[in-house]
Amino acid sequence: MTKRIIGLTGGIATGKSTVANYLASAYNLPIFDADIYARDAVSIGSPILKAIAQRYGEQILLPDGNLNRQKLGEIIFQNQQERQWVEDLIHPYVGNCFLEAIATSTAETLVFVIPLLFEAKMTHLVTEIWVVSCSETQQLQRLIQRNHLHPAQAQARMQSQLPLAEKISRADVVLDNSSTPESLLIQVDVAFQKNTNLS
Repeated sequence: MTKRIIGLTGGIATGKSTVANYLASAYNLPIFDADIYARDAVSIGSPILKAIAQRYGEQILLPDGNLNRQKLGEIIFQNQQERQWVEDLIHPYVGNCFLEAIATSTAETLVFVIPLLFEAKMTHLVTEIWVVSCSETQQLQRLIQRNHLHPAQAQARMQSQLPLAEKISRADVVLDNSSTPESLLIQVDVAFQKNTNLS
């Protein structure tokens, strides 16, 4: 049996979680999230966290030994080479977690939430690509609100990703999240059912 694997991506703060939560609740689909795997990759005692602490010093850690994400964010969102170094450590770990999910899950349809699907070169793991989009202004406002960032910090995070237009050009399904939540979920229903009929 060939599994159907939806690669759910988009820009930061465009609404990926909303779509993933809906697919889980409405269609009972298993959701596998790259962000959760990336957090596991840098858990206390992990070789990846040790490598990060060696590179940036102990101040990159919180008093309890966990990674200080805010401090790491300040470094890597200002410096592309450092971001690349960190991602080169974490992405292979995340990719292996997805391969394990494919091998062990008994579900016919899986949802892989991978914000950096294109950037991390993980498109080969999925059978179809869904991109959640909205306008750049909305994206910036949502990101500032959600992460309590200054506009310049939010802008740096957005610019660290592939432009949304490029992701859209490579998508099988584009979900427009610039209107209401209801409108977004109707598009999800259409995309899920349409592609179900094709498979």
